Amino acid sequence: MIEFSPSDGPTLGVEWELALVDARTHDLVPLAESVVEPLTADEGPAPKVHRELLTNTVEIVTGICHDVPEVVADLSESLSRLRGITDGLGLELMSAGTHPFARWETQQVSEGARYATLIDRTRWWGRQMVIYGVHTHIGVTHRDKVLPLLSGMLTYAPHLQALSASSPWWGGAPTDYASNRAQMFQQLPTAGLPFQFDTRPQYEGYVDDLLVTGVIDELKEVRWDLRPAPHPGTLEVRVCDGVPTLHEIGALTALTQCLLVHLDDRLTDGGTIPTAPPWHVQENKWRAARYGMDAIIILDGRNRERLVTDELHDLLERLSPIARRLGCESELRRVEDIIRVGASYQRQQAVAAQHGGDLVEVARSLVAEMRAGRPLP
Repeated sequence: MIEFSPSDGPTLGVEWELALVDARTHDLVPLAESVVEPLTADEGPAPKVHRELLTNTVEIVTGICHDVPEVVADLSESLSRLRGITDGLGLELMSAGTHPFARWETQQVSEGARYATLIDRTRWWGRQMVIYGVHTHIGVTHRDKVLPLLSGMLTYAPHLQALSASSPWWGGAPTDYASNRAQMFQQLPTAGLPFQFDTRPQYEGYVDDLLVTGVIDELKEVRWDLRPAPHPGTLEVRVCDGVPTLHEIGALTALTQCLLVHLDDRLTDGGTIPTAPPWHVQENKWRAARYGMDAIIILDGRNRERLVTDELHDLLERLSPIARRLGCESELRRVEDIIRVGASYQRQQAVAAQHGGDLVEVARSLVAEMRAGRPLP
């Protein structure tokens, strides 16, 4: 049995992966160790700035938060502390699903047995994982709710994918995908879309099979786009590309929390959660990754389809009472800002068009947006 430690409510935790770039060239630099070490020395057993697979990446994480404003404040504080180090090293910070022009072949893997094992197993695909994401944990109050909530949230994965899509280039080449990261990451074993389990024993049997056959050594090596996180008692939503601004982090966190609470309310009231068949989920993920905000997604078993932004407008209206209850009304309204000014991939493409395809200018714009804390026109 997988022990699940229930949360006392829809608590929040966010992990935000950031790239370290040279302030002059805006290319990636392998200095994560130099950045993380002075920050973690004084933080004790729960540091908020971590190393990641590659030496060009750091991750900032929140503590357990009870509302979206607390998440934004927590990340803002960590970002400020991080800049206290990076500014002195001539570094800038940026976040997008992929870096616009950096070459994967030149990136260095962080030291550590876990990273070495991953690369040894995945080889060419693992070495290419120069990608960045945002992971959001939402507290779940009972273990029996986790799997129904996971299946229900898959219906909304394309909405989150489209809003966060920020990886239209790969190694300097246009991919014609809004989120190339979404397609890249699912090449790893146990990554990509989760299976939909009807019962807890089915899920536990699956995990046991993975452990017995050596596919994984521990549960956290299941790297699904959405996954149960038993120790903190959460559902972890890993759909989103890295996004460059706290403004967007607040919006996406609010939307994610409101969606899960909306589904949880149905369970609490004795109802059931509508789910989509696996092929709909798979197709919607591809459409959102390919077309982003222009994706036409499949809505239900009758194969009705709708533009994702039209669906978002109606969804935000339905979620407004929940946002009011959770204290994140203003952050949820920022989703409309993303629709209005464009998701990050659209803003990046606009900058490239303005500068004759110069991807250094695209990276510069991502750095500037992170400094500003909000999308720039």
